[in-house]
Amino acid sequence: MNVSLRQLRVFQAVAAHGNFTKAGEHLGLTQPAVSRCVTELEHQLGLKLLDRTTREVALTAAGRSLAARLERALDELDAVLLDVRGLATQRQGRVRVASSPTLSAHLLPECIARCQREHPGLDLVLLDRMQNDALASVLSGEVDFGVVIDPGTHEDLHAEAILSEPFCFVGPSGHRLVRRRAVRWADLAGEPLVLLDHASGSRRLIDEALRAHGVQAQVAQEVGHVTTIYRMLDAGLGVSVVPTLALPPSGLPGLQARPLSPRVERRILLVRRARRVLAPVAELAWQLVARVAAERAAA
Repeated sequence: MNVSLRQLRVFQAVAAHGNFTKAGEHLGLTQPAVSRCVTELEHQLGLKLLDRTTREVALTAAGRSLAARLERALDELDAVLLDVRGLATQRQGRVRVASSPTLSAHLLPECIARCQREHPGLDLVLLDRMQNDALASVLSGEVDFGVVIDPGTHEDLHAEAILSEPFCFVGPSGHRLVRRRAVRWADLAGEPLVLLDHASGSRRLIDEALRAHGVQAQVAQEVGHVTTIYRMLDAGLGVSVVPTLALPPSGLPGLQARPLSPRVERRILLVRRARRVLAPVAELAWQLVARVAAERAAA
């Protein structure tokens, strides 16, 4: 059976008005179009719904039964369609976002605060994960999307770059390299390096940059968080390369940061599962994070 919504609405109008012409005027259809819809509906149901004469249209027993139930069914259908259409402008709900640690600490707090101010009905929940775990959370559907360091080509992810930032040198205030306005990557040869471990999305990029500039890295310590790096540098255990975003706005007492030359950047990406469309409320959060990152880049 292939009954259309249009056929049902036309029949409802004919039943209400008792006349093809008046029903057509109500629906914006011609009288022949109304008659054709009713005939098609009767053919699909295998029942005669109307007795037609030259002067009036009367409902058959089957027609009266259908008309009595149809109004409520169509009202319920309209309510369902309105609810579904309302999802397109929905601005309330919970959105789960996975993020790698430096981004969780230095980008996402501003995004969450902005979300609370601009969209009080949107609950942005952060899962602070190491890079590989953040990516796994996205791919498994545990979160709506992720904010990560560029993982390279990944066919199961849809990615959008939102920010690029350079790596920089950090060392104790009295270190010889701090006296320079910029530090070359080659200057790091022979220096004890305290670096993020390989669970970090940045470590691959740092290692590639060191190799590209002929530096045989002397890695003294590998740690999971940038804050730990700073404490180790305070203790005189070496120098480091960190993302610029990981530098506190208030500075680092006892430590100094310098640009690294030539400039090497890491890209920050928004990622979600490929071939999947975000729910409207998650899309709203996605756009908010992208906007905050763009403002950060401009500043």
